[in-house]
Amino acid sequence: MHDVAHQLVDWAGQHHSDLDFDRGAVLFGAATHDVGKTVHIAELSEAGSAHEEAGRALLLDHGVRPQLARFAGTHASWTAPDITIEDLLVSLADKIWKNKRVQELEDLVVTQLAAASGRSAWEEFMALDDLLGRIGDGADQRLAFQASYPVHG
Repeated sequence: MHDVAHQLVDWAGQHHSDLDFDRGAVLFGAATHDVGKTVHIAELSEAGSAHEEAGRALLLDHGVRPQLARFAGTHASWTAPDITIEDLLVSLADKIWKNKRVQELEDLVVTQLAAASGRSAWEEFMALDDLLGRIGDGADQRLAFQASYPVHG
């Protein structure tokens, strides 16, 4: 997932220099977003959301600043009123690494891209859709690699 986040921030930096976002924060969020699964091990192989708040608390307990620890709690809830482009990019990377397309999330990203660039939402959607399609094409290999490390717990 971290590699996918790199691809997203590289693309955003190259194609949207007018978009003000913290690249380092997105990459940190991508690297730590599921850290709560070390507490809720069953969520490594089963659906669940208990890891989200547990991950945020774990990071805070270890001295991570709240503005970085937040990604563990926000990566699955992108509709909060104080959500940032960084939160959206972490959430998007979390979905697209396995080629899961979530229209609501993508629309929120497109809205922010269009607001920053002044281009139409349609133009931004087309560009983002092309990128997400290319990234999503590698999902089978990523998922197979992950599955080669069985989870026991």
